[in-house]
Amino acid sequence: MENVKWIIVKNPEEGAKEVFNLISEELQHNRLHVLGLATGSTMIPIYDEWTNSSLDFSNITAFNLDEYVGIDADNPNSYAYFMDQHLFSKKPFKETFIPNGMAEDLDKECKEYEDQLNSHPLDIQLLGVGENGHIAFNEPGTSFDSVTHVATLTDSTLGVNSQYFENDEKIPNTALTMGISSIVKSKKLIMVAFGEKKRAAMEKLKAGEVTKEWPITKLLRHDDVIVITDLELD
Repeated sequence: MENVKWIIVKNPEEGAKEVFNLISEELQHNRLHVLGLATGSTMIPIYDEWTNSSLDFSNITAFNLDEYVGIDADNPNSYAYFMDQHLFSKKPFKETFIPNGMAEDLDKECKEYEDQLNSHPLDIQLLGVGENGHIAFNEPGTSFDSVTHVATLTDSTLGVNSQYFENDEKIPNTALTMGISSIVKSKKLIMVAFGEKKRAAMEKLKAGEVTKEWPITKLLRHDDVIVITDLELD
């Protein structure tokens, strides 16, 4: 557990400031060139903190973790749209990569995305976590050796994520996602988790046992992990 640094905060806003400070320091010391990004409600206060600051990402390449299959980038329910609304339209990056869920050949898209990741090694990967311990769309039972692939979403994930879907659109049950192996190649991992619904996943991470049934526990085998949470854990 010595590889995991825990930062306990009072609320998501305080957590966002902690992430800001970490990113700002890496930029100042020219240690950040390729940044892995995540989506979801956890990330909104973080991106708000960035867009209301003087942080300069114009020399930074960004990679997103995942995207739904069958949803166009212009669709408000897509992660591409989320990123544009919350970050990219306000803070320009040198280059941005998001899996193309509309690709005709999804396996080819996954391979090409993984090739891009290998050509642009991640310095930092920002992560949230699902209630069932999934990271990106790597659901429980996913191989720790997995690379970018087409994932089938569990009923648990579909139930949680469907609340964010607008216009009565049905949530897809598949997505393109960076694999667990792809994620942990990043030099540094910053995991952010807020709220009681994330307690089970955080407790599994804190317990220190690595198991495929809780993908988050793969972080325990990484050399440089920072966890920011508002949960007090024993």
